[in-house]
Amino acid sequence: MTGHADQADLLWRAQAYVAAAQIHLQDNVLLRRPLGPGDVKARPAGHWGTVPGTAWALAHVALLSGTGDIDGTELVVLLGAGHAGVAQIAAGWLTGHLVAARPQFTRDEQGLVNLCRSFPEVAGLGSEVTPALPAGYFLGGRLGGCLPFAQGAALASGPGRVIVPVLGDGECETPTTAAAWFAAHALPGTSVLPIVHLNGFRMGTPSLLAGLDEQALTAYASGLGWNARTVTVPDDGHEAFHAELAQGVADTLAGRRTVLFMRCVKGWSGPAAVNGQQILGTARAHKTPLTRAACDSAQTYALEAWLSSYRPEELFTDGGHPSPGLAAALSAAAWPRLKAPRPTPGPLATIRQQQALSFADAVATVVRAHARAGDFRVFSPDELASNRLSELAGHAWTTEVLAEEVLGEQLAGFNAAGGRGVLISYEAFAPLLATGIVSLLKQQRMPGACPRPSFNLLLTSYGWHSTYTHGDPSLTTTLLALEDPAIRVLTPADPARLAAVLDDAFTSTGQLNVIVAGKHPLPPVPTDTLDEELARGVAVWPHLSDVQPPALTVVVCGDLPAAVTAEALPRIRAELGVAVRVVSVLDLTVLGDPTVWPAGLRAAELDALIGEDAALLVVTLGHPAAIWSLLKARHARPVEVIGWRETEGPRTQQDLAAAAGMTAEGLLAAAGRLLKARPRCDTW
Repeated sequence: MTGHADQADLLWRAQAYVAAAQIHLQDNVLLRRPLGPGDVKARPAGHWGTVPGTAWALAHVALLSGTGDIDGTELVVLLGAGHAGVAQIAAGWLTGHLVAARPQFTRDEQGLVNLCRSFPEVAGLGSEVTPALPAGYFLGGRLGGCLPFAQGAALASGPGRVIVPVLGDGECETPTTAAAWFAAHALPGTSVLPIVHLNGFRMGTPSLLAGLDEQALTAYASGLGWNARTVTVPDDGHEAFHAELAQGVADTLAGRRTVLFMRCVKGWSGPAAVNGQQILGTARAHKTPLTRAACDSAQTYALEAWLSSYRPEELFTDGGHPSPGLAAALSAAAWPRLKAPRPTPGPLATIRQQQALSFADAVATVVRAHARAGDFRVFSPDELASNRLSELAGHAWTTEVLAEEVLGEQLAGFNAAGGRGVLISYEAFAPLLATGIVSLLKQQRMPGACPRPSFNLLLTSYGWHSTYTHGDPSLTTTLLALEDPAIRVLTPADPARLAAVLDDAFTSTGQLNVIVAGKHPLPPVPTDTLDEELARGVAVWPHLSDVQPPALTVVVCGDLPAAVTAEALPRIRAELGVAVRVVSVLDLTVLGDPTVWPAGLRAAELDALIGEDAALLVVTLGHPAAIWSLLKARHARPVEVIGWRETEGPRTQQDLAAAAGMTAEGLLAAAGRLLKARPRCDTW
């Protein structure tokens, strides 16, 4: 083998050895003596099947990135399968990235003992892909999103860098990955070189893609606009794989979309059979095939033979440090990270001084202003025109693909590489994003996660003004139930407030901003409380409130609730004879427990805002359940919530609003019920 091939082989063997050791061993981690019962874990846990191929790909990408053979181009690896975390942790221990995150995992024998004993917890890092280590920018829990995430990261990475997502063949059966191959046509010039790990199986059954022969595989890729290169490991050897990878990088840099299909037997280099049952090349290799090596002498011998096949004596010194050859290979490799987020500009003061005339004016004004900075993008399904935002279409900083899950991952990847942006979608389709967003929130909470520009989602065309099939506010309900302090659900009551919250969201960091705003014209609202609403998330509206202490307080959350409340107030005052206060909530989380939500109002603050003796009527765009999840039982007063309700079938907009109580008559009836339940009901 050449010097490069020798180094790749050392890196591959070392990763595979450490991966298998951390799954199975608790002592004798360098095999200085025959394995005994006390050396092996009683209950080994971990995923082995993807390790050999993943370790092979990681070794070659790191070496190619470090040697400068591709004109100094940096290769940034992303791991699509969470189960590849075993290989990532092994690589992190070998390179020293793991000890930087957890000092007990030193690059010596004791550090490896600590790692093996700690796995699968790994001192709070877990056993799957982690952001604390290189290649951990994407979490495999949202299976299928790695390819569009890589596309988004490439958009923000600039020249001289290629993003290399390593995908499992099972991932390619997900709709998100399947759509992302084609979605690449909407992103010309993005440097992404996917490596598809064809090991033949999902978790338990044969994968579809690996079942294609080379001709069919090439035709599949070609039909989607990708140039396919195929290599089989280890049969073709390190040199062949290195050559194919280098050519794939060159093709990608030249603007030719290229995918490298890497065929590899499931569980290769592990036990071929256990207790007479075939393991190699079957779904049984997905997890560890040796579950009883601590008590079954045949399995103990098989484990020792397996680990010995990597020749650990060539990899490590007597003290467990990398041998000279392995140390040289590790020094030659490079693990570039995605660029750190750039400083974001401050809010655009001129926006807050303007009275936006319409939804379209508000959105377009803010987006254009931020797009001029050069690090901002709009992602949207084919609905910009429907959302009255045609003037945003067709720009270099706008991407339209009819697949919300793909767009969500592209935005997440763009954020991870330091870019700022917004995904604009119908409220009805936003629940498709739930899995990806939940995984993104998990990643941001994990050790080693870097700050990112906020993930911004603008939801329009909600069900109150749409067809029966387009009424579904469940994304915000789901997100609020998570009680993640990074979440903000913003419900601006008019275009001026919409412009202000968009500007604030676009300049924020580390948040998930969900802005719910209708595109249909409604009566304007005075802006004298706008600064207070932005600063605190809530304010009393003097123009709709009585000066006396209220018997009834109406909390409005959004534009339609504001309009309906303004229509209902004269009748409430005339027919019920009570003082009424109107409070506008711009950020729904102010209604939540302040020990959970950063913007949450303390009980005393909420009582002062609402009025200590007032009954409370909340009028919201979304599900009443979302409001109840925030309020819970913290406030002992009569409370009623009017919001979205499903109907048995299509109805006119007027009938839909009436069924939900979102009319002047509905608010009047609710106010009457609340005042009857109120202990004191003073008139004015």
